[in-house]
Amino acid sequence: MILTPGVEIVIATHNPGKVREVREALYSLPIQLRDLGEFPHVSSVAEIGETYRENALLKAVGYAKQTGVCALADDSGLEVDSLGGMPGVLSARFAGENASDRDRVRKLLTTVALAKSPDRRARFVCCMVLAGWQSKREQLDNAEPQLLKVAEAKCDGEISFEERGTNGFGFDPVFVPRGFRETFGELPAAVKARISHRARALAVVHSFLDHNLAQT
Repeated sequence: MILTPGVEIVIATHNPGKVREVREALYSLPIQLRDLGEFPHVSSVAEIGETYRENALLKAVGYAKQTGVCALADDSGLEVDSLGGMPGVLSARFAGENASDRDRVRKLLTTVALAKSPDRRARFVCCMVLAGWQSKREQLDNAEPQLLKVAEAKCDGEISFEERGTNGFGFDPVFVPRGFRETFGELPAAVKARISHRARALAVVHSFLDHNLAQT
């Protein structure tokens, strides 16, 4: 791997919460993180994969092609045992394409209640993919972006009976991570940045980049 210090990496998401978490996790590295908003010509990449990895790879490769810089994408979801692992890869679309976080949370609580199961175990799952070019020469030659790194992680916990807290985003107000009584919506951001599924995946990406950039 011959990634050079200062390499540009676009954070391949329009979710401001995810952008913030990526920036906070990778800020110490000698890389240039960019937002999709800096590339107004890009089109959204359809998440048609059946797994987190397939969707993350589609987005990372798709946005790398469109922007011409390396792309870091993730696909993540909440899996609830009493719902047979749902909503899973459909988490972002659980309450419809244009639903808000609150819409999704309320539908989840209602669906779990209707399941009439005492089992409220759940987990957040994240697959993060970095795609791009191993060298500036490949990039300048317009070679196809390649898979550079895959990081997968999870955070076990359970679903609360009601929304609690205003921190975070998505299903955070109803997810209680194992070993805690507070939801992700109540816990300080510094705690979530240490134990969440995305934080754990980002730690792997950070280590990968730090190692490969250090060898240049």
